[in-house]
Amino acid sequence: MHRFYVDNEKILDDKIIITGPDVNHIKNVLRMKPGDELIICNGQGKDCYCIINKVSDREIETHIKSIQETETELPVKITLFQGIPKSDKMELIIQKAVELGVYEIVPVMTARCVVKYSDAKKEDKKISRWQAISENAAKQSQRGIIPKVLPVMSFKEAVLYASGMDLKVIPYENEKGMSATKDALSGLKDCRTAGIFIGPEGGYESSEVELAKEYNIIPISLGKRILRTETAGLALLSMMMLTLEM
Repeated sequence: MHRFYVDNEKILDDKIIITGPDVNHIKNVLRMKPGDELIICNGQGKDCYCIINKVSDREIETHIKSIQETETELPVKITLFQGIPKSDKMELIIQKAVELGVYEIVPVMTARCVVKYSDAKKEDKKISRWQAISENAAKQSQRGIIPKVLPVMSFKEAVLYASGMDLKVIPYENEKGMSATKDALSGLKDCRTAGIFIGPEGGYESSEVELAKEYNIIPISLGKRILRTETAGLALLSMMMLTLEM
């Protein structure tokens, strides 16, 4: 069944009004008509199972048949703190992280980041592009929320932002063995929030890892092989998804 997202104010008692670009998609691309069914999500974990009442050029009016909690969300809100990579790798990382269940994504400017954002307008445009990718990935994977891509933070700002989270880990190539990784993930089910820090192509400087430790961010290993930045976060998210959904 096709899935669409609306703001809460569009949900009116027993009906929902869809406006904007989705109208053209429903009417002209999917060629849906009165009587057809669809799922409309408020982006906060509620799925409304609806039937279309009216179709016009400006809006789609639907009747709510039932409302259910979305069953596709992880029980822990996981924030991905991603060191900004080169090229369009961030787009791939966001897409796959959303598919794997991440709650939000924070682009982080670390010491070894090659990409620099000195122009606020360019940064805003990039964040908007990344947010659109998150929304499309959420629709494809039938998420109950649209994970938010936050503005770019410095490493220190990211560490402070994560300070109140229940579990925080930072994969680091100098860590040996998977025992710390296993121990950290073993307590994941008792958490409400978690943060994972992934460095850019050049990894983290030792001073950044030391700062992370001061804020109780646990250095862990992801195995004997060195993973690319676009692989590391997805590997760790996959481990966390398996832990939480078993």
